[in-house]
Amino acid sequence: MPELPEVETVRRGLAGLVTGRRIEHVGVLHPRPVRRHLAGPDDFAVTLTGRTFAEPARRGKYLWLPFADGDALLAHLGMSGQFRLDAPDAPLAPNTRVLLDLDDGTQLRFVDQRMFGGLSLSPGGAALPAEVAHIGRDPFDPAFDVAAVGRRIRSRRTGIKRALLDQQVVSGIGNIYADEALWLARTHYARGTWTLSAAKAVEVLTAATTVMRRALAAGGTSFDALYVDVNGSSGYFDRALAVYGQEGRPCPRCGTAIRREPFMNRSSYRCPRCQRSPVATARAA
Repeated sequence: MPELPEVETVRRGLAGLVTGRRIEHVGVLHPRPVRRHLAGPDDFAVTLTGRTFAEPARRGKYLWLPFADGDALLAHLGMSGQFRLDAPDAPLAPNTRVLLDLDDGTQLRFVDQRMFGGLSLSPGGAALPAEVAHIGRDPFDPAFDVAAVGRRIRSRRTGIKRALLDQQVVSGIGNIYADEALWLARTHYARGTWTLSAAKAVEVLTAATTVMRRALAAGGTSFDALYVDVNGSSGYFDRALAVYGQEGRPCPRCGTAIRREPFMNRSSYRCPRCQRSPVATARAA
């Protein structure tokens, strides 16, 4: 699933292309991506037609395209959702689901292979959709208070990686950047949050910000064609990953072989030397 750097890359691409553009026509090629619009695909198309986009916005992994009238188009990218901007007569990418013809002669296309994502109208959601209001601020938010979030993390009884993945605590961080941040901060993923000092909690959050900023500069992380920007280009931060997906390769810091371990029905990657296992807190977590 796209994390903050990937979603922000998409948001920036859209901002320069759709802000101020009016929707002239909407075509729904498959009903599932607009399933949250209970009145159906035809009503979805009619409801969007004639509206003008304001600048796209984001919180954590959540993206929305505000309209000038105060409503918003909420975009759930899911596992494989993409926005592509093309000429209306350009060949459709496989799995194109929704078409929005804009007043400058371009066509915004929503592509989704697995269809876990989708588009929905959020009434009054231009500033912040109600569907996103419960999500915590992300480290790129100007109002993000790293000390306050650090205190909130330390007050919990869980492992540090679980806390980083809790989008109501801090948003935007997924499995990839949690592993990379914990490696940078030399912290085991199962270390109990209650054992962290205030300085260590801030260090972990700062490491996450640093890693995601680097990833954003590289256009995000792409392991396959399911994540691309609005021009169809892949990110290349996968070339700079220190531990995620690097099982058996040497740690960039100490040379020890990276280890992959089961975690929440997925995997965690760590350096067993730089991120030593805290046995007692791992058992408690």
